[in-house]
Amino acid sequence: MVDDGISSFWGPVTSTVECCEKNYVYSSYIAEFFNTISNIPCILLALIGLINALRQRFEKRFTVLHLSNMSLAIGSVLYHATLQRVQQQSDETPMVWELLLYLYILYSPDWHYRSTMPTFLFLYGAAFAVVHHFGHLGIIFKLHYLLLFLLCVPRMYKYYIYTTDLRAKRLAKLYLATLILGLLCWLGDRLYCKEISSWYFNPQGHAWWHVLIGFNSYFANAFLMFCRAQQLGWNPRVAHFMGFLPYVKIEKSKAQ
Repeated sequence: MVDDGISSFWGPVTSTVECCEKNYVYSSYIAEFFNTISNIPCILLALIGLINALRQRFEKRFTVLHLSNMSLAIGSVLYHATLQRVQQQSDETPMVWELLLYLYILYSPDWHYRSTMPTFLFLYGAAFAVVHHFGHLGIIFKLHYLLLFLLCVPRMYKYYIYTTDLRAKRLAKLYLATLILGLLCWLGDRLYCKEISSWYFNPQGHAWWHVLIGFNSYFANAFLMFCRAQQLGWNPRVAHFMGFLPYVKIEKSKAQ
């Protein structure tokens, strides 16, 4: 939310979207403080997933996926810290790229012409970045993002019903639970900002959206890593780091 009486390092707000948090309350360098720092768990979770994927030599697609999660969170930091139009695109464009990666991971195992899918998705992602930069898509961006997400849903459901491992199914349930809770926080922040602004305490719904979506992406990645490891015959199982954070552990044969 804009407060004209506050001086800022980044100058006037040029982004087209703002959240229900007063600007530059804690620092003249950070526009939306809580919406900025709430991306830290997202970066750390993506880093944990990346280390696990590299350490156990999962396919490169999962390395790229975790790096994508991390770059999205960093882009979100830049956007919420500055509220500038250019940085807003560093948040929104990686959102689309990330979903394109999920589409590849979900659908590529059954795609007969495998080289065509990554080529098409790469060109599509590059074209979108250019169009979004010059076109300022607004509501079209949101509808486009929703469409890409909906394309992922039936495949995720198929993976869920064909998975018999109860711990792996729990990962999928955690993914769904964090998604629903995150959406409720996001909607509350968007729809009831006027009422929230009059409260003594702001619950920071958008910041909680970031935290929950960080866990949401982590659970989605772990579930997909489990399913892919099953397809490759790597004998996956769900273990827990420090008894809390689930991750996928695999046992490859010596030939692999």
